[in-house]
Amino acid sequence: MIKRATIIVLDSLGVGALPDAEYYGDKGTDTLGHIAREYPSLSIPNLQEAGFGNVQGAAGGAFAVSEPAGSFGKLKEISKGKDTITGHWEIAGLLTTTPFKTYPDGFPGKCISAFEKAIGRQVLGNCTASGTVIIEELGEEHEATGKPIVYTSADSVFQIAANTDVIPLEELYRICGIAREMLVGEWSCGRVIARPYVLKDGKRVRTSDRHDYAVSPPEPTMLDHIRALGKETYAVGKIRDIFNGQGITKSVHTDNNMDGVDKTIDALNMDFEGLIFTNLVDFDSQYGHRRDPIGYGRAIEEFDKRMPELLAAMKPEDVLFLCADHGNDPIHSGWDHTREHVPVVILGEEIKRGVDLGVRNSFADIGATVCEMLGAEKTSVGTSFLQEIKE
Repeated sequence: MIKRATIIVLDSLGVGALPDAEYYGDKGTDTLGHIAREYPSLSIPNLQEAGFGNVQGAAGGAFAVSEPAGSFGKLKEISKGKDTITGHWEIAGLLTTTPFKTYPDGFPGKCISAFEKAIGRQVLGNCTASGTVIIEELGEEHEATGKPIVYTSADSVFQIAANTDVIPLEELYRICGIAREMLVGEWSCGRVIARPYVLKDGKRVRTSDRHDYAVSPPEPTMLDHIRALGKETYAVGKIRDIFNGQGITKSVHTDNNMDGVDKTIDALNMDFEGLIFTNLVDFDSQYGHRRDPIGYGRAIEEFDKRMPELLAAMKPEDVLFLCADHGNDPIHSGWDHTREHVPVVILGEEIKRGVDLGVRNSFADIGATVCEMLGAEKTSVGTSFLQEIKE
């Protein structure tokens, strides 16, 4: 009997453009495929064995094996957008029909003026930018004046960067909280993100103290349904922020991908029924947004080496899902997410080997399947594939 599901989101590891990708400016994008092309020595034997390379079209079939250990498939996104929140909410069974508002020309002047008045400081930036680039461009002025750096992207985000020797972390969090309260209605925004950094050996380096302030899901999700059963919903990494804590019983912060794997293994070694929901953000933040296919490939290899530990920590009644939430093709123009299919691979003693689920109509099929596994109420969208994969 299945008692616990673990979902690990390999943040941004898309497997090819969605049919509507051109509308988003993402025609021809393929995160995994282009990483494999740019990094031809990519070696992922454990993911291969699991069936990751057997996902339809994944890297052109370069990593397919004849007898995969798990079931696998490819998922479409039916929500509007390609944002982190949109992708995770859909995984959890919530459809976003109206995309979150974006600000390609920066936030309105009235909004910025009101924010400056509320925090008692003027700001720098207010433009679309790469986070690592803008702290180099405006860091010196910020450090001299104490003015925080505000920037956005193709996502619905209001990001505030600051050197924590200039604006202490708690103060940065406080002003982000003020922004979160303001960015509703006319100035609605999906997430406010604190982006602290430090000077290290003369370089500006972002720290792991990032914090996301998201809006709450407007309807119950998979998390709420599982929690309603009295079962644990254990969030690892930025999952808690993405759902604004809704439906989550316990959460742990992570410093990087490998810390996320460590804390997922810690959770697997605990004795509880329910869900472990993990996000491994480095794929996206460190390599996708920075358009670094080689670094991205090495990060996938690093995760691949940890797969045996994850599988060894699983109990007979555990099931593991590996998936993504959108793409972030590291050779695409710009530095933003890309509108792509995502993979899903399912492993466990009660899961059939080698079942090809084909192309599924929604990310929400994951949430629907998890809810059925655990006996929870059905999500509002999504079709369970449990009967196709269960032994």
